[in-house]
Amino acid sequence: MATTASHLEPQPGLVQIDLLPRRPAPKPEWLKARAPSGDNYHDLKKLARSLHLHTVCESAHCPNIGECWSHRTATFMMLGNLCTRRCGFCAVPKGRPEPIDRDEPRRVAEAVAQLGLKFAVITSVNRDDDVLGGARMFAEVIERIREQGTGCQVEVLIPDFQGSEAAIRTVVEARPEILNHNTESVPRLYRAVRSGARYERTLRLLAFARELAPAMVTKSGVMVGLGEETHELLQVFRDLAQAGVNVLTVGQYLRPSRDHLPMTRYYTPDEFASLKQEALAMGFRHVESGPLVRSSYHAHEQAGAAQL
Repeated sequence: MATTASHLEPQPGLVQIDLLPRRPAPKPEWLKARAPSGDNYHDLKKLARSLHLHTVCESAHCPNIGECWSHRTATFMMLGNLCTRRCGFCAVPKGRPEPIDRDEPRRVAEAVAQLGLKFAVITSVNRDDDVLGGARMFAEVIERIREQGTGCQVEVLIPDFQGSEAAIRTVVEARPEILNHNTESVPRLYRAVRSGARYERTLRLLAFARELAPAMVTKSGVMVGLGEETHELLQVFRDLAQAGVNVLTVGQYLRPSRDHLPMTRYYTPDEFASLKQEALAMGFRHVESGPLVRSSYHAHEQAGAAQL
């Protein structure tokens, strides 16, 4: 049966995966990050290995790993290193995870203590096989860090827990200083970008956290360069502001490999500055917007700017 030309045309609203090799465009100067090196970097890497911990810095191929680790800051990733979802942008390995490691919160807290951190960021893979168990691990790691009495503040970057209010309540009642859940993209692109997620569920999670703890700082992040339009981005900002989000991060999507969603374009520093001004006008306490911005990039400074 002959294939008509119309069958080969991209359908509107869908993100196309490249099937043929293409010559990668050179990175702009503003996207070039320092290569990881130095004693602090190697010490932190050795510590994570010795305690059998994962960092999202490594698993997600973060471009800021050299800068952050040289300042002895890292984002610890709990619940293993295999995610139950297959989001089109994410470099974290996918697959069937091992059983939840109940001793992991203790080891994360030990790493925080050995590093002498005053601000710790804790995240995890999605564990759709046990959402409430995953939430309890977030609560326990917060408790373990507090038990040390060092005054370390904690930001948690949580999955959506499939919208489970019991799971969200479990984390919020542990009283993290900042509760972060990333929106990642605009609703039109959600099927491709965030497998298994729902835009409305993300907004409800953030609004519910605000209802449970009105004084707690909430935060969310968005990537650009996946094919979104400016008006769509601005509507996401408005939705997040309406949900009571205090801190917003906006950064450039960088394709981890040919198996991931293609990047449509690089945003310029001026465009990031413009997005920041638009967002601030909507009432966010703090907006971090730039090519290399990631959710936990300069997290301690963001907390201070949000008057934590």
